[in-house]
Amino acid sequence: MSVMRILDQRFAAALNGLGATDSPPVIQLASRPEFGDFQMSGVMAAAKKLGLAPRELALQLVERVDLRGIAEHLQIAGPGFINISLSKDFLRERLEHALLTRNLGVEPQPAKRVMVEYASVNLAKEMHVGHLRGSIIGDALARINLFMGQDVILQSHVGDWGTQFGMLLAYMKEATDTCRQDYELRDLNRFYQQAKLRFDESEDFARRARDYVVRLQQGDAEVLRMWHTFVEVSLSHSLDIFQRLGLLLKQSDIRGESFYNDDLQPLVQALQDKGLLTESQGARVVMLAEYANKEGQEAAFIVQKQGGGFLYATTDLAAIRFRIRQLKLDRCLYVVDVRQSLHFQQLFLVARKAGFLPPQADFEHVSHGTIKGADGKPLKTKSGESVKLDALLTEAVERAEVLIAAKNNGLDPEARRHVARVVGIGALKYADLSRHRNTDYVFDWDAMLSFEGNTAPYLQYAYTRANRVLTRAGSVKEQGLQIIEPHEHSLAIELLRFEDVMLQVLRESLPHVLCAYLYGLATAFSRFYESCPVIADERVDGSRLKLCELTARTLKEGLGLLGIEVVDTM
Repeated sequence: MSVMRILDQRFAAALNGLGATDSPPVIQLASRPEFGDFQMSGVMAAAKKLGLAPRELALQLVERVDLRGIAEHLQIAGPGFINISLSKDFLRERLEHALLTRNLGVEPQPAKRVMVEYASVNLAKEMHVGHLRGSIIGDALARINLFMGQDVILQSHVGDWGTQFGMLLAYMKEATDTCRQDYELRDLNRFYQQAKLRFDESEDFARRARDYVVRLQQGDAEVLRMWHTFVEVSLSHSLDIFQRLGLLLKQSDIRGESFYNDDLQPLVQALQDKGLLTESQGARVVMLAEYANKEGQEAAFIVQKQGGGFLYATTDLAAIRFRIRQLKLDRCLYVVDVRQSLHFQQLFLVARKAGFLPPQADFEHVSHGTIKGADGKPLKTKSGESVKLDALLTEAVERAEVLIAAKNNGLDPEARRHVARVVGIGALKYADLSRHRNTDYVFDWDAMLSFEGNTAPYLQYAYTRANRVLTRAGSVKEQGLQIIEPHEHSLAIELLRFEDVMLQVLRESLPHVLCAYLYGLATAFSRFYESCPVIADERVDGSRLKLCELTARTLKEGLGLLGIEVVDTM
């Protein structure tokens, strides 16, 4: 069990014994070393419920709480805070245990069947910078859930159905009057741009495009043959980007909207049978009083368009039915742009009203912001187009290689290219993951590739430095941990926090919390490294070497959970 959970349980038991049964202890890391290691700050709220002075309750808690073998000192501070200093023996035992276990002492949580849906792109177009955040945030959450013992299903819910494909099909037919077999992605990009112009300018073309959507959904053989040509090309491109980004996703994890086509009409019938459907201007909709506007007009969630066509909302409902019925999911994380928040709120509401989504199933929209350029607008090329992800990854590696060559010109070209890939892609990922996922951020090459501050290169270098100490020390006679110096203690407390951080990230789906922890750990290690010699006069301090080993392993594991690699030499 994690340290904060142990402290929480012990103080909760003491509060219950004093009659404060519903008062959380509120355990947090001490803000300053002189306040101890952790702090219990729930006394004031509990004292108010009991009608006691906070310090009086704090005194009773210090007498009652059972922290034998855990804390060596408790101190009441201010109006009723309780500062907690951990026992040196307890600290040493926890760290020794972490060193001896494959997962650094982190206990797996009760297994739930969890799907992480991410990197959900629309096919027939190149992946661009707008797909970056959903891809890397989702991959980090998938890795974290796996590490914490969850039964994880990876999913890329790709758009291979709907109006945009009707436009493409109509244009392909109009432009070529045949179905070539040798299309390349650039052909489809050009087709899509031109098809969108035709759709906006020509009502006749728009009508034919919508007709193609219906024909596609109804399984028209000729239309399906045309559709398969560009789906295969687009999937190949997406898989290549997934591989270059180092995502866990494989081709078997990709499931398009088309997969759910056979369930769309039965789903609409199920909504009809539940009495949820209303006709509005020829379309079939679910009216949601919960989202009425200021005039009291209810929101309409459209599930079937006039003329019989379906929408991605219909497909999303069908996906929920499949994920509950066939996959038996307990939890589903939809890692999608924050601008889709209203859609997901309404989607989950309709699914619950219809009985597709049972109360115990936890389906969540894990939203994220956008990447901005220096002008504060969504990142674009000089020509005003979205930055292609393929070009962005290439530039990241090229910039990193120039940086690595300047810092270490002794690397051979092959090793330098490998380090550049690890550093470049890692920097790109960490610059994103280190921000709260719901905030926008300004893209800045210099900041993300810096070896100073909260960046991937800084953390990767911290790992390299800790690992270099282990290599220099070689084989050392076993020595027990001794936490004596202040910087040893500070580093030990940071190492001890790893499990609590992982529990928070699992619960809240916030990768930036793990990033902040790793940066704090690297900073604590840097201070320890400068103040506490591990190797002096060819003699190795075995206790400090263990702290180096645990730091290196924690940095490597933590960065790996973010999808970021490390190297032994930089």
